[in-house]
Amino acid sequence: MIQITRPQTLAHGLHDSPVGQLAWIVEKFKEWTDPAAELPEDAVDRDLLLTNVMLYWLTGTAGSSANSYYETARAGAWGASERSTVPTGVAVFPMDVSIRRTVELEHTVVHWSEFGRGGHFAAMEAPDLLVGDVREFFGKLR
Repeated sequence: MIQITRPQTLAHGLHDSPVGQLAWIVEKFKEWTDPAAELPEDAVDRDLLLTNVMLYWLTGTAGSSANSYYETARAGAWGASERSTVPTGVAVFPMDVSIRRTVELEHTVVHWSEFGRGGHFAAMEAPDLLVGDVREFFGKLR
């Protein structure tokens, strides 16, 4: 919620301190990775996790990253007024809450998958599952 309501407050703290940036991102990985993983580095390789942190730190993009949530909320992009007719695929991993009937209110869901491992950072945690699912989704559209 702080990214939606006060992104610049957050940005100053993250941009001022590499330890603050590290703590912010590691906390997200701790909360949103596969619940079977006791520590974030059990779900995502430690070097990959640190690379992710360094990309934000070295480029100074904590502010613009947080601001995207603020701008999206203000633009009304969440809660579209018209239902999209674009074929949509949804992959649900542990720690990512998606409710199908809610998604279907705004999107034409033609592919829905639920996985028992992985988490919010599926591309880093379970790339094999994610890539296979993307291929399956697009294979249906050929």
